[in-house]
Amino acid sequence: MIKRSFDIAGSLLGLLLLSPVIAIVAWQVRRNLGAPVFFRQTRPGLNGKPFQMVKFRTMRDAFDEDGKPLPDSERITPFGRFLRSTSLDELPELWNVLKGDMSLVGPRPLLMEYMDYYTEEEMLRHTVRPGVTGLAQVTGRNATTWNDRLAYDIQYVKTQTLWLDIKIIFKTIHQVFKREGVVVVPSEVYQKLSDERRAQR
Repeated sequence: MIKRSFDIAGSLLGLLLLSPVIAIVAWQVRRNLGAPVFFRQTRPGLNGKPFQMVKFRTMRDAFDEDGKPLPDSERITPFGRFLRSTSLDELPELWNVLKGDMSLVGPRPLLMEYMDYYTEEEMLRHTVRPGVTGLAQVTGRNATTWNDRLAYDIQYVKTQTLWLDIKIIFKTIHQVFKREGVVVVPSEVYQKLSDERRAQR
């Protein structure tokens, strides 16, 4: 109950204080990438229940001769890379927090297709609301391995406190300004979890 109250107050304050930034980014996304401004994708939430996560769009629409989307590395624009490297693309997730889909701090909501590839212990990450940021994100952000990131998620679930959430938020702000450990296009650095674990079976 305390955590949810903290999330509501924090997301509402964030949306109010950052509304000029959100408006400017929305205008720039429309100007650089066109409509839609927002990218919506189904992700697993609390207890694995699907929800629509909202972010600012960072990639252009581009397809090959067969009508399939080009790889992310070919669709993302310099402007999109800037949004991701500064985490500005994540700001709309504050709305998800306010609605109750997400928390300010928790395991990041990953792809639905990964649900079949978690170990029994890793499934504990879905016993709490997913977060805008989390322990894994402030311990290497996206530059760690899948096993490491999932282990940090479980560590967070088992040790979470309001004080830990506050420390993670401040560490996140620090890392965002320093742009440390950011992988702008994950597919350029590592495989999807599903592909990696499928190959290991």
